[in-house]
Amino acid sequence: MAELNQNRLKIAQTTLSTKIKRLVFDNSVPILFIIICLAGVYFSQLPAVFIVNTLLSRITRNSFLVLALVIPVIAGLGLNFGIVIGAMAGQFGILIVTHYKIAGFNGFMLSILLSTPIAILFGVVTAMLLNRTKGQEMITSMIAGFFANGVYQFILLFLVGTLIPLKDPDMVLSRGIGIRNTIDLATKTGIKYALDDVLKYPLFNVLAVIAVITIIGLVINYYLKKKRGYEGVDNFRFVTLIIIMLLILGTSLYVIKSPSLLKSVKLPMVTTLFIAIIWAFNELIMKTKLGQDFRTIGHDMSIAQISGINVDRTRTIAMILSTVFAAWGQIIFLQNIGTLSTYGSHVQIATFSIAAILLGGASVTKATSGQAILGIILFHTLFIVSPKAGNNLFGDAQIGEFFRAFISYGVIGVALGLHAWNKRVQAMRKQLDTDVL
Repeated sequence: MAELNQNRLKIAQTTLSTKIKRLVFDNSVPILFIIICLAGVYFSQLPAVFIVNTLLSRITRNSFLVLALVIPVIAGLGLNFGIVIGAMAGQFGILIVTHYKIAGFNGFMLSILLSTPIAILFGVVTAMLLNRTKGQEMITSMIAGFFANGVYQFILLFLVGTLIPLKDPDMVLSRGIGIRNTIDLATKTGIKYALDDVLKYPLFNVLAVIAVITIIGLVINYYLKKKRGYEGVDNFRFVTLIIIMLLILGTSLYVIKSPSLLKSVKLPMVTTLFIAIIWAFNELIMKTKLGQDFRTIGHDMSIAQISGINVDRTRTIAMILSTVFAAWGQIIFLQNIGTLSTYGSHVQIATFSIAAILLGGASVTKATSGQAILGIILFHTLFIVSPKAGNNLFGDAQIGEFFRAFISYGVIGVALGLHAWNKRVQAMRKQLDTDVL
């Protein structure tokens, strides 16, 4: 009996060790950049309140755009560089609202409303193109974004003031044709902070409440699954999540009770609610028939066709959703910035968003909302601390700026390379398990 218990203990230890190794390996990209972020924070010597405040602003500003990438990845469309087209739709909505001088929250919601049909149209056209170029979706969506940018500039530079009657001197160039390079959204008739300023609440108070609710939910869910004899209970995942939530709760309570300036950091609640809604949508839609069709197509298009799924129609729906979310995300982004660079605000949206989601551990075939948020945190932490860290380490802040360029562009190549290696090792692991059986 003692020998049997000892063998069981060895098996349990081996299983735990294997799970930890696989967890580390499967999440090698985010783990690598978590280490880089921690090093950057340490060497930058920036005040914690500055880092948290700036990071929070960037997270709430960019999250919606990055979350717009999740569904296309699941549906087999890869990393959607075409979200730049959705961003243009959002900017069209802002330009219309600015022209009619509808300010504040009403202006923001009208921008959302006006941009939606434009984004749907753009999504349909983009999907038609991608359905004709199956297997090359990423490069096709990138080129489509460049082409759409040319059309966008043609409309705003040559058609506005000629075919499109617009005489607002605050928006039109002095010659009467074309939109100005910069549109100020911080005026009385603008939409700056139209969403962010509706309701704010101390960040760490919110985190403490979320941590408590999450812990209670995890425990109840775990207990119910155990009681029903559910075989899919993952004890390791449960314990890991509980530990993370306890760390968040402990940190939040410490900040709340301490005289730290971190208590002054406030979370824009309505903006966060918008982000939570798209997160919930991404999670809930995967539990529907449409969501399962997305997964099936992303896994194997041939099997999906044999199963009776209308592949082109389903991919079109995924692209429409992504384009509409990108339009809304761009409006959220610009109301936080307070300035619309008419011909430049949308240009880098796809690159930065894709770099962020890759940092979170996503790949061209698999992505989750959690990976998107983690990637945003890592990506923008590096953006915040790298110039100061470069200056402190090498006596030149430009080093940090070069590192920013590496992060925004090089990380896509690095992450894709690591994911390709990860995928190859997983295939070898699967083959080895099959041979053993």
